[in-house]
Amino acid sequence: METKSRTLEITILSAEDLRIHNKSVKKNAFVVVQTDSFNSKTTKMNGKGGSSPSWNDKLVMDMPMHTRFVTLQVKCKSSGGRDKTVGLVRIPVTDFIGGYSPETCLQFLSYRLRDPKGLKNGILNVSIRLKEPLQACSSQAIACGLGIPINGRNDFGVVTGIPICSGYPYTSFFR
Repeated sequence: METKSRTLEITILSAEDLRIHNKSVKKNAFVVVQTDSFNSKTTKMNGKGGSSPSWNDKLVMDMPMHTRFVTLQVKCKSSGGRDKTVGLVRIPVTDFIGGYSPETCLQFLSYRLRDPKGLKNGILNVSIRLKEPLQACSSQAIACGLGIPINGRNDFGVVTGIPICSGYPYTSFFR
């Protein structure tokens, strides 16, 4: 069975040095997380954190398989009730999928925010991981993970890979 989306668990931890028009944010900062135009969630508002608010707010949401970026937008509610954009970051999905750690591994990341003019405006700290549903795995993959022999083999489907670089002469590896 194949799923068309994954479950993303993102915890918005804190931010540093948030400003609006070169003035420190006083209060009422929050973060909007968006995986695509149909999936977005918002953290609770931080009423007293000032320019370095802390949320520690865990959001669990669907992330379609075609998603390339997760957008995080820090906003601040003004005294007039309007939402002002403090800063924005687009996190490439490749930052937490692929690479050397398993996709379901919790990763702590920090990103530079950009204000609406594109200027640097603070830092956002998050933790992020994918939570794969069990039905997204084939029965063979599940059996391998449990150490059950497949089709009479006793190697449990383990494969050893050796990376090969095509840009270097073969003899350069053995000097």
